[in-house]
Amino acid sequence: MAVRALIAGNWKMNTSLAEARSLAAGIAAQPSAAADLLLCPPAPWLQSVASEIGATGVMLGGQDCHPTSAGAHTGDISAEMLAEIGCSHVIVGHSERRTDHWESDAQVQAKADAALRAGLVAVICVGESEAERDAGRDLAVVGGQLAGSIPAAANANNTVIAYEPVWAIGTGRTPTVQDVAAMHDHMRTVIADKISDAAHVKLLYGGSVTPANAAELLAVANVNGALVGGASLQVEDFLAIAAAV
Repeated sequence: MAVRALIAGNWKMNTSLAEARSLAAGIAAQPSAAADLLLCPPAPWLQSVASEIGATGVMLGGQDCHPTSAGAHTGDISAEMLAEIGCSHVIVGHSERRTDHWESDAQVQAKADAALRAGLVAVICVGESEAERDAGRDLAVVGGQLAGSIPAAANANNTVIAYEPVWAIGTGRTPTVQDVAAMHDHMRTVIADKISDAAHVKLLYGGSVTPANAAELLAVANVNGALVGGASLQVEDFLAIAAAV
């Protein structure tokens, strides 16, 4: 069975409310026939984006969640809250969360568990640093992150894996198609030890995907979609990436 591609837009801490509404409306007006589309706006804009995408089939996701369902956790958002306002997915373990907030694999796994508990799809992010890449530890590092971050209840229906080559962010270095293929092949092999239907789990590539390189990247074996950053903030660019599937 072929795995339907997923193109996810991670807006990070960007857009005003008006920009978020306009961006969501523009994407929802031209849903892709070739891929599933997922929008992950900043938390304050989630309900407004949900209103704009309506019943078009474009999906809504959070950028993070707390491991517990409720409690004294100022500033945090539970997976149950995300589900209640219409989210179907949540990103956990993004490289910026792992780096800026020192999140461990165990914390990422706890958040993924929370997502599954709430009925959300967990988009679990993994990726190696420049130092780890240069030391030849890239496969081992990503393999370890997968082993430590994927919850026991994960399956192809509730879990997506996104690979981000952290070493390429702001360094001027660009992964080759061969780099991407090698890592995605490795991830498919590793997750087979954690997920019974690993062959059907969506593996997304998340390293500076643009309309110019999307077709080449999405044609790589074991690349089942993309986690898009900057290009997801422009309607035309995001839809062009989806059209490249």
